[in-house]
Amino acid sequence: MNSEFSNGLPFMKMHGLGNDFVVVDLRGRAPFMTADLAKRIGHRHFGVGFDQLAMISDGTGDAHLTFYNADGSQAAACGNATRCIARFLMDETGKQTLELTTERGALAARDMGNGMTAVNMGHPLLDWQDIPLARELDTIELPIDGAPTATGMGNPHCTFFVDDVQAVDLAQFGPKFEHHPLFPERTNVQVAQIIAPDHIRMRVWERGVGVTWASGSSSCATAVAAARRGLTGRAVRIDLDGGTLHIDWREDGVWMTGPSAHVFSATLTPEFLKGTL
Repeated sequence: MNSEFSNGLPFMKMHGLGNDFVVVDLRGRAPFMTADLAKRIGHRHFGVGFDQLAMISDGTGDAHLTFYNADGSQAAACGNATRCIARFLMDETGKQTLELTTERGALAARDMGNGMTAVNMGHPLLDWQDIPLARELDTIELPIDGAPTATGMGNPHCTFFVDDVQAVDLAQFGPKFEHHPLFPERTNVQVAQIIAPDHIRMRVWERGVGVTWASGSSSCATAVAAARRGLTGRAVRIDLDGGTLHIDWREDGVWMTGPSAHVFSATLTPEFLKGTL
């Protein structure tokens, strides 16, 4: 074991609308993580359990964030985790604005008051090769049963517009399309129901995770898809299984605003870490 962690590895458990995270703060230390360790921590019976693990490290902005899914795969973006960490860093520093770097690029965060945090998730990726898709296609309506819309938010998304999201068995529906051959890097899958021109009900199957209570990047992708199809305006309320996010697709990117929670802080024991660091 790395001697630096001979007394264990501190972490924080956070969530945004039930979309839950293990956050490891490694600022001032050499960043590390392995797919195997992330997967072990993510196991809800043999580890801690999470939808994503986020590692905070030193960066060119206020901090750099790296994300892992529960299956050990990496993700370039994770909106709700970014909001949770932004809130933690704002509370720590007293700052009202931050710049967080990710594989997605530099993301701006703002304190919106009353415990609400906004993050600019950047411009959506709308061209087939940027999402990416396996071949050149119109990304507004894919040649898949249900004619979903493909959107990139630093990770790929496939959004189906349905009459009733509760009628969809996500546990069956999600993996069928996560592994669709049109998505060489797999995809997040959303089912969305239009309630009003500024109101969407959405449920999500996350790539490498499964059914989750919420997803920030999926909410951004769904809002963009709905606007591109003329179903809504560019500013919408999205109700997820775990609560509500507000999405605003502006000229400078897709802004996501919502609450976050720091549930507890704890330490992974040396016994758990043995042989992995």
